[in-house]
Amino acid sequence: MTRELVLATTNLGKLRELEKLLGQSSALILRSALDFPSLTAPEETGTTFEDNAKLKALYYAEKTGLPCVADDSGLMVDALGGRPGVYSSRYAPTDSERIAKLLEEMRDVPDHLRTARFVCAAAFALPGTPPKIVAVERGVLEGSIAREPRGSHGFGFDPVFFVTELGCNLAEVLPDIKNTLSHRARAFQRLLPTLLEWLHTPENA
Repeated sequence: MTRELVLATTNLGKLRELEKLLGQSSALILRSALDFPSLTAPEETGTTFEDNAKLKALYYAEKTGLPCVADDSGLMVDALGGRPGVYSSRYAPTDSERIAKLLEEMRDVPDHLRTARFVCAAAFALPGTPPKIVAVERGVLEGSIAREPRGSHGFGFDPVFFVTELGCNLAEVLPDIKNTLSHRARAFQRLLPTLLEWLHTPENA
């Protein structure tokens, strides 16, 4: 029996990341939001990453009639009281402007107070009347805000996020390595047992 699963994103990189975690399986067809062009992504009105992930998962499960995984992520900077947080993508119009704004806000913050973390929440929803959330998991990558951008890989705040456990900025890390330790990879890894249980449970069980 072939199963279909929707990943509520237009980011093909996220789709490939989830595909790698689930492994090559003829029993699974993985779709993205790009497969449903008539659907408009819901407004992210939640106040936490978990709220937004659940909101998106429920929306796509209801609209497509298929099980759905959705995630929401962002950067939390301690010296800024946790900002930009759930508003990371709306912090400024472009990646370069977001980085410039962050570095300006952090200009006078000493090194030992520049701690920050990337956070991702991933939610899994099943369709129904109403659709329901089966699981929500969180992944975190600890680090700090560097004083200048470095590296050419990644996107968003990666060039100014110093990863404590690697000793370099996230944008200096090759994508294959990043995909094993990123906040998103960690959230998906924690969600994986639930997804595999669903995948291998007969539909009428």
